[in-house]
Amino acid sequence: MTERSATVVRETSETDIEVTLVVDGSGEATVETGVGFFDHMLESFAKHGLFDLSVACDGDLHIDDHHTVEDVAIALGTAFDEALGDRRGIVRFADRRVPLDEAVAGCVVDVSGRPLVRFDGAFSQARVGEFTSHMGEHFARSLATNAGLTLHVTVEGENAHHELEALFKCLARTLDDATRVDERRADDTPSTKGAL
Repeated sequence: MTERSATVVRETSETDIEVTLVVDGSGEATVETGVGFFDHMLESFAKHGLFDLSVACDGDLHIDDHHTVEDVAIALGTAFDEALGDRRGIVRFADRRVPLDEAVAGCVVDVSGRPLVRFDGAFSQARVGEFTSHMGEHFARSLATNAGLTLHVTVEGENAHHELEALFKCLARTLDDATRVDERRADDTPSTKGAL
């Protein structure tokens, strides 16, 4: 199988980002965004999705974390879209629930090429370190929009750290499941349309 990987560079007046993604990796990550908790979440995302991930971001953190989180998610979503190509042979659909102590996150994904996000839940505290909690939802939305995913997410709990970590782990496990190649259809696109 050809290596499913992509490098995306995104430069704006707000951020300067380079993301490299290997879909069929081993979970190795090198992440530097300037937001410690976000680095931790991206490392967890790589580890639990078995994606090899490199993220370097120089963002306008003197303002806040919004542009950094949003633009990294845009670049990562674009990398998934490019790495998956025509999506030939992928499983396409996946459904996971991931707990972390009292928190649980659920994700249902269709790697359809049709971006749509439904997010149900809220985070129990406004911030975790320098990370604004509601940016967890914005990360999921920006990732899905740019990767071409239909994504339904639920989050519940009592501790924002746990809620966010469950979310990132759940996104990773669901994407790993959905992007795997099913050898029974390795030369086929999983759609009656013949394309995704």
